[in-house]
Amino acid sequence: MTQGPETPSACQPLPVGAQPKRVTRTVDVRWGDHVVKLGGSAPVVVQSMTNTDTVDAIATAIQVKELARAGSELVRITVNTPEAAREVPAIREQLDRMGVNVPLVGDFHYNGHKLLADFPECAQALSKYRINPGNMGGGKRRDDNFAKMIEIACRYDKAVRIGVNWGSLDHELMARMMDENNQRAHPWTAQAVMRDALVFSAISNAQRAEELGLD
Repeated sequence: MTQGPETPSACQPLPVGAQPKRVTRTVDVRWGDHVVKLGGSAPVVVQSMTNTDTVDAIATAIQVKELARAGSELVRITVNTPEAAREVPAIREQLDRMGVNVPLVGDFHYNGHKLLADFPECAQALSKYRINPGNMGGGKRRDDNFAKMIEIACRYDKAVRIGVNWGSLDHELMARMMDENNQRAHPWTAQAVMRDALVFSAISNAQRAEELGLD
């Protein structure tokens, strides 16, 4: 994975508490003519997630419709098995029939690169992919899996969310930063190292995605 301009050991620990808001670029999440804008000067968007079995296309579509009617502007669905990936186009088709144009976000677990490659109709029916760098394997395999998901997102012009939380963190990165911290004359707290690792992971993975062609 390509590192950012500074290595983790060159950074200073982030201060605790509220941080000033960064000005970000606007990202469009689309389904057909319907566009939801994220970032920049766009207002905060409500996103929710279904708790149905995605394999049950009808139940999932009905719940997505209910969430959209309640005010959800994006709805995330679990795509964790070939059976679930196979049903995503049917869910999208059912929503379109009901006049529900809310964009769908694919929530992948460990095998997103394979599911998107094996089920191109699923890749096209989703409007956004959720990528967790810590759930993509280790070493070169992680890099290859990440690259495959970005390649598919570029192919179909899809938005990507790169995970920035403890569950999304690359544990190899965290272990390396903890080892480096232990060598400091004045080690940071574990919480400070974790915050720094989250920031470094987000920035380095975003930079890598841009290098791979994500706009």
